[in-house]
Amino acid sequence: MTASADRQTYFPGLRRRGFLAAAGGAVGLGALTLAGCSGGADTGASSATGASSGKGAGTPRRGGRVRAAFAGGGASETLDPHLGNLFADAARSKAVFDKLADYGADLSAVPRLARTWEPNAGLDRWTVTLRKAEFHDGKPVTAADVLYSYRRIADPDKAYRARASLEPVDLKASRATGERTVEFVLKRPTAEFPNVLAAFGTYIVQDGAAEFDRAPIGSGPFRFVSFSPGRSTVLRRNDTHWDGAPHLDELEFLVANEESARINALLGGQIEYAHELAPATGRAHEKAGGIEIVRLRNSAMQAFAMKTDRPPFDDPRVREAFFLIADRQELVNGALSGAGETGNDLFGKGYEYYADELPQREQDIGRARRLLRQAGAEGMKVTLDTSAVAAGFTEAAGIFRDQAARAGVTVDVRMGSKDSYWKDILDSGTLCCYRSGAMPIESHISQRLLTDSTTNATKWQDANFDTLYRQAQSTRDTTARAALYGRMQRQLHSEGGFLVWGFGDWILGTARSLRGVAREAPANTLDWARFDKVWLA
Repeated sequence: MTASADRQTYFPGLRRRGFLAAAGGAVGLGALTLAGCSGGADTGASSATGASSGKGAGTPRRGGRVRAAFAGGGASETLDPHLGNLFADAARSKAVFDKLADYGADLSAVPRLARTWEPNAGLDRWTVTLRKAEFHDGKPVTAADVLYSYRRIADPDKAYRARASLEPVDLKASRATGERTVEFVLKRPTAEFPNVLAAFGTYIVQDGAAEFDRAPIGSGPFRFVSFSPGRSTVLRRNDTHWDGAPHLDELEFLVANEESARINALLGGQIEYAHELAPATGRAHEKAGGIEIVRLRNSAMQAFAMKTDRPPFDDPRVREAFFLIADRQELVNGALSGAGETGNDLFGKGYEYYADELPQREQDIGRARRLLRQAGAEGMKVTLDTSAVAAGFTEAAGIFRDQAARAGVTVDVRMGSKDSYWKDILDSGTLCCYRSGAMPIESHISQRLLTDSTTNATKWQDANFDTLYRQAQSTRDTTARAALYGRMQRQLHSEGGFLVWGFGDWILGTARSLRGVAREAPANTLDWARFDKVWLA
């Protein structure tokens, strides 16, 4: 059966209807957000196929097709790797394209298309040497491709996600010093420049490429076959990939916004990989034996985002009151079914530079009431935007609504579209459910918290904060750099816009026949949703 025929027979977008009878028992709601990515170039194969590959991994076998179901973005989906904003986008992009570097499981940058990177003494010029790699049409990956890709991302008239991450680079002054050598000139000393190379969305495309949805040409482990936005993407093995050909013949990404559709399709044998399952679903199937449940511990930051540029959250007293309204353990227990740990209004728990010395914030309804009274916001009403786009979102909204009522605050929960939620809440509304996968704390700041960040959902804008970030990036000494990040996090903990209430496990479901799935890769790292090293037993 051809790929297209198979899609039409079994996968009409993997909508909920038609799958509920496949093998019930699934509960909860599902879908996704976004963040960074990570991985290892020369170490990726071993981590994906070795100890982390699951039960009875055995010897990889070549052949077959894996069908992987993700929540998607509807008809507006694109294969442009610089526009991706969902986990489905990230998984597709890493299959078709590649980056100079990516994030490993510990969130450190490791080489991909870049073989080496070396700074000068002043940390303001970095020389990157490319490995020998080629695009799907046989053309080599060159320094010209790298510079074109980065200049495209940095276009001020476009809203490419990684634009803020490339801000330290003077792309006009940067140049090719050889066919496979690039000298990056930086606007200031930048000690963590490898994070720029690994940033989410910094994929390398061919020099001059501008259209990606009909026949994208990348340098990744899979070649393009077909793309139907909001439904299916079919890819085929790239036998000449620099890191070795994938074990699979074909890979198909399917869209299923309902978690029940994903789990029932997996139980019914219609897919081999179901991305993002609800905690209750994972628990229900963990010991049943029909499928494998993979838990990526504490991978997802769970938060409410308050827009700091408009009432009522332009008043820091109101933001602090909301910090104090939240009972974080109740949210973890109720919205995540206990599959996670509490947050402290900061991103990156356990990552390098995380300010774990700050006291854990606890619920204090009395102080919250006093702050609201001082701000003239006693008895206030606010709309909380949420959606079934992510596991636990609707549950968290309901729990927080009840917690807020104890402080005299009326929270109206507004359900948004699963297809457009992430776009809708970026600029509109005042309070929303928010989530993020793994990335370095530095990348979280550059993408979401600087004045010119393109995905600044809290609209946090502070000139002093921007200055501290640039100072941190210009500081060679790790201890001194950590102190600057500490100052920034203390400010965010006191008056920021992210009410980070927890860090949830990322839960995946796979067919028992699917081997090589990484089990120690946080969401948005390279080995997460990496299909070039998996195989069918």
